[in-house]
Amino acid sequence: MSVLVLVEHGEGRVKDSTLSTITAAGQLGPVHALVAGEGDEVQTAAQAAAKIAGVEKVLVANDPAYGQMLAENIAALVVPLMADHDAFVANATSNGKNVAPRVAAMLDVMQISEIVAIEGPDTFKRPTYAGNAIATVRSSDAKKVITVRATAFAKAAADGGDASVEPIGGAGDQGLSGFVGCETSKSERPELTSAKIIVSGGRALGSSEQFHALIDPLADKLGAGVGASRAAVDAGYAPNDYQVGQTGKIVAPEVYIAIGISGAIQHLAGMKDAKTIIAINKDEDAPIFQVADLGLVGDLFKIVPELTGKL
Repeated sequence: MSVLVLVEHGEGRVKDSTLSTITAAGQLGPVHALVAGEGDEVQTAAQAAAKIAGVEKVLVANDPAYGQMLAENIAALVVPLMADHDAFVANATSNGKNVAPRVAAMLDVMQISEIVAIEGPDTFKRPTYAGNAIATVRSSDAKKVITVRATAFAKAAADGGDASVEPIGGAGDQGLSGFVGCETSKSERPELTSAKIIVSGGRALGSSEQFHALIDPLADKLGAGVGASRAAVDAGYAPNDYQVGQTGKIVAPEVYIAIGISGAIQHLAGMKDAKTIIAINKDEDAPIFQVADLGLVGDLFKIVPELTGKL
């Protein structure tokens, strides 16, 4: 059972989420990595992908049509390649969730979304009901289209592999969509999905000014990423890319510090796989304490500055 993995990359580097996806794909069969993009950056990424442990072959599609990973163009590239592959696997990220459904539709198969475990070549486990239940699903489709929740699998070693690199052509621009622009936020802090420590704030912080005045110094002292609940994001305290939860980013750091977060089910779905959860909240009955390893009941406006000052 050969597996085609869509590689996510940026600035010539393979993203950490892809390393976890390659680990999952390796449980199904030999892994062929598809690196699509434009220019020298894609060639650098392809060389990086060839070094990943467990990758047998790297397919490189270098074309302006793939420079922005538009789903319509990437899907048209992937579908012909599926003649030689039994499964297509992508990260359960914005890109993966954009491309995989289109690939599944073009292949006329059901997509298996956000798997967290592989029971066999056709049987998978995936969360449902905001992560409160784990469903075991079996697919009878000849071709599998799968997205992987990266936090559920260990990362493949970025070095140690020696895969062959093969340039391929594709159908190019399908003319169905176009790239208008991209606004990205730059930060010296670790990316949320790869951070070992995350400090998250909730609506209880009261304002954007207080959010950043309390959360940012603590995160800086710990070398942590900064997250937020959906309520805090909706209130304008933090940007959208800070959001952790069912409709935000799924994270599994070594330590997750939830400050002023009550613990709505949608938020818990995004962070409950953290190794250690620390909660600070004035409400001792807050649901966050049900999943927390360490809980501190009190006024966050006194506790957080004191904690930051002692670090």
